[in-house]
Amino acid sequence: MTPSNPLHDESGSTHLDSTAQIMDRITSRLGTQLSPTLVLVAHGSRDPRALTTVTALAERIREQRPGLTVRLGHIELNEPLLTDTLAAQRPGSAVLVPLLLGRGQHVKRDIPAAAAGAPHLDIRVAAPLGPHPLLAEALHARLVQAGWPERPRGAGARRGHAVVLAAAGSRDPESAADTETAAELLAERLGVPVLPAYAAPTAACPRTVPEALEALAAAGRTRTAVAAYFTAPGRFATQSAAAAPWIAAAPLGPHAALARLVLHRYDQARDRARDQARDQARTAPAPAPQRRLTSV
Repeated sequence: MTPSNPLHDESGSTHLDSTAQIMDRITSRLGTQLSPTLVLVAHGSRDPRALTTVTALAERIREQRPGLTVRLGHIELNEPLLTDTLAAQRPGSAVLVPLLLGRGQHVKRDIPAAAAGAPHLDIRVAAPLGPHPLLAEALHARLVQAGWPERPRGAGARRGHAVVLAAAGSRDPESAADTETAAELLAERLGVPVLPAYAAPTAACPRTVPEALEALAAAGRTRTAVAAYFTAPGRFATQSAAAAPWIAAAPLGPHAALARLVLHRYDQARDRARDQARDQARTAPAPAPQRRLTSV
């Protein structure tokens, strides 16, 4: 009778393989623990549902990446404020991910100013969430939840459909350009016209939600939905939904695609910081050799 090999189990794998897998898990966990803190930067709202929503999004992000430290800070209206969140952090590194959907004054001015007020932290500010295909995925899912046909029956069934992409609005033309791109991404996904409009119109974002609905109706679109291009409920999202002649989708909220996008922006900023540090180390001049003194 041939004795069994104690290094192999019934599947033929070895204990050494199991040890390697355990070491891989330990290394991965240590790497996560050493990663910069992820600070979610929400706008803030007087609507109590907003804080509940961004807190749920933070929990979903923790589920997707266990071990990563995730904190929350608000630009205004809700606690904790971003400045307080940063002040409470121990010295170390952090990546700030704006829960904002385009380039505007909060991204360009307010968040960097808060970061500059925390000199005990090595801070990187990630890009805003939009525009990105993952947002189109989440917007599509919210529309389906509201009653949008998940699988329209041919081009004829879509002929009367359209979407108004309701956003907050901004004085920054780059923010308007980002919303236009987001509308294009959603139109490609749905196969129907998507017209961006704004709850707080400005010179850069002049079209209101009712105006967009009227324009689509004049073009023969009789089934127009309103998609909420907001991360959380608030006054603008409620105002936009009230104008919908058919269905109005909920804000993006703690959708899985939004959580993935937050982590993607975090990874981009973290990796960019590492690459810059590596490049600086490579290009730094070598220290001058020290003269060796020889005693006589």
